[in-house]
Amino acid sequence: MSIGQIVLLLSVTVTVIAIVIVINLSHVVHDKAISDLAREEARQTSRLIFQSLYSAMKKGWDKKEIEETIDRLDNTLPDLSIHVFRGYIVNKQFGTLPGQAETVANDPALQKVLKSGEEALIPTKQNIRFLFPLKAEQECLSCHTEAKVGDVNGVIDISYPINNLKISLQFVTNSVILYFGIVIVVIFALMYFQLKFMIARPINSLTKLISEIVYNTDLSKRINNTDSPISEVSHLSQYFNKLLHTVQEYHNQLQEFAVKDPLSGLYNRRKFDEFLTHEINRAKRAKNSFCVIILDLDNFKHINDSYGHPVGDLVLKEVASILQQASRRTDIVARLGGDEFALLLPETNNEAGLDVAEKIRKILEETSLNLPVGRAKVLASLGLVSYPANGDTIHDIAISMDVAMYKAKRLGKNRVSTIDDHDNKEARRSVKRANFLQSALDEDRVEPFFQPIINPATGDIFAYEALARIRTEDAVITAGEFIEYAEEFGMAHMIDERIFQKGFEALQKTGNPNARLFLNVSSKTFSDEERLRRLPETLESFGLKPDQIVLEITEREALPHLNQIIRLVDDLRERGLKFALDDFGSGFSSFMYLKYFTIDFVKIEGSFVRHMATDAKDRIMVEHIHSMAEKFGLRTIAEFVEDEATVQLLCDIGINFAQGFHYGMPQDLLEKE
Repeated sequence: MSIGQIVLLLSVTVTVIAIVIVINLSHVVHDKAISDLAREEARQTSRLIFQSLYSAMKKGWDKKEIEETIDRLDNTLPDLSIHVFRGYIVNKQFGTLPGQAETVANDPALQKVLKSGEEALIPTKQNIRFLFPLKAEQECLSCHTEAKVGDVNGVIDISYPINNLKISLQFVTNSVILYFGIVIVVIFALMYFQLKFMIARPINSLTKLISEIVYNTDLSKRINNTDSPISEVSHLSQYFNKLLHTVQEYHNQLQEFAVKDPLSGLYNRRKFDEFLTHEINRAKRAKNSFCVIILDLDNFKHINDSYGHPVGDLVLKEVASILQQASRRTDIVARLGGDEFALLLPETNNEAGLDVAEKIRKILEETSLNLPVGRAKVLASLGLVSYPANGDTIHDIAISMDVAMYKAKRLGKNRVSTIDDHDNKEARRSVKRANFLQSALDEDRVEPFFQPIINPATGDIFAYEALARIRTEDAVITAGEFIEYAEEFGMAHMIDERIFQKGFEALQKTGNPNARLFLNVSSKTFSDEERLRRLPETLESFGLKPDQIVLEITEREALPHLNQIIRLVDDLRERGLKFALDDFGSGFSSFMYLKYFTIDFVKIEGSFVRHMATDAKDRIMVEHIHSMAEKFGLRTIAEFVEDEATVQLLCDIGINFAQGFHYGMPQDLLEKE
């Protein structure tokens, strides 16, 4: 049943009960009126009749006059029947009235009152009869000489219809209030117990269960009894159990995702680091050694680019399955991200770990994967590090893993590489460099220094290039001393972000809407396409226009993500940003980029510019690069301009802009123009 049906049923039930109670109470009121009010009214009427008769008798009226008085009372109250009967003592003294002896003899009630002297109320369906005894008082004894005080001298017998009974207003009011109160209490009690049983109790149980789940985080609890007379309460219990079941499943999946890689089913990096920390502590206590194998697929990018990500995902799943089959039950296999995997081999020395790594390499080399696009082989480079030889903390071991992998790739891929003492020293140096970079970021010591870009024909400042620097207590370190390590440790994008932020702030402070800023962009930053697409909005928050910013691309950044960068550059140029090809001419592919990239500036490789005043070949290279850029509609910028002779040659060639120490050293503040 629904709540609406329950309320309707309760309402009907309460109404029926109320009607029954009212009917019963009406009978009670009726009986009460007859027993109490009728008696009192009849008693008062009898006393009035007696007083009338007594007054007549005191005047010395005879029997005939008394009878006439009674007849007058009967006529005055037509519905009232009055009879006066003499008692035994009066009959003895004055004689019996005609017909009374037979009437008394046939009326037990009358006989009883004459004997007992107690009044009697005799109700019937239609009439009320009241017998009122007339008891002798002191003043009556002057006539009734044979009687004594208290004797029954007679009985007044009155009868009248029940309909003539008069009920007082106070009695009716009190009765209505009393019985209405009783009805309300009964209805309230009934409603209370019904609602408590059918609604309050199930909801209270649900509330307690929710409280237990919240405080104990126990999603396994359920409502045991989901049956209820109210369908909504029953459905609520059932749906709550279903909701708990669904939430529990999601919770289990989230717990699984928190420790497992959803694609491969292997442990993720976070869980692998937990296992590695635990194994380090265990090995320290037991004085054991263990090994970690780091594995990176050599040709995965080719497969991904050639056949698409779905096929690449199948490859990753197959490799994960191979690694699990090749490892022991006690080993930990994890996917660290992308095409990088790791194995933790507890209680394994370096020699045994090397055997496992070589076995895995051979299995991958000999295995031909059955893919939707055909069969394919996947090769891998593996690095092996051991505890405690290559590090005794998770941070040191992580650095050693990177060094071992880098060594394997450098030696030709599809091989297993270990770390020797020299590599360990290099790893320690890497740790020191990584710590240095991280502390510089944490302490906000990464700053932009600004080098002017000049129009060599006029000497006017056209723009500035923001160059990354790290400030120490006694020196300022140039980007050439740390940028490669930042890229190696995955911190280059953080340095870019800091330089961008401070560069925008400095450009904003100049108050010059025509000022321009050239910014170098690392490969890691270029791979964060979403962040770069938000750059126009970021510039707007600084009050800058997109055409005030020029992003510099080098062959190193462009080549790994060529198609992606081409699309990104086109989209950002449509929104107002400018782009420049940096170090143009230093790579074999530089001229190819002029064909595919839509850019605005070409920055000529500084090594050609620096010696062009003394080396004809360098001068020819600068001339041809400028000529080609000019035909593409691009403006050229010469880097590493260090003397006036070079400036003069640049002007002769028609180079648009120049920068270098000849025009000034990089400064930490922008000039207000």
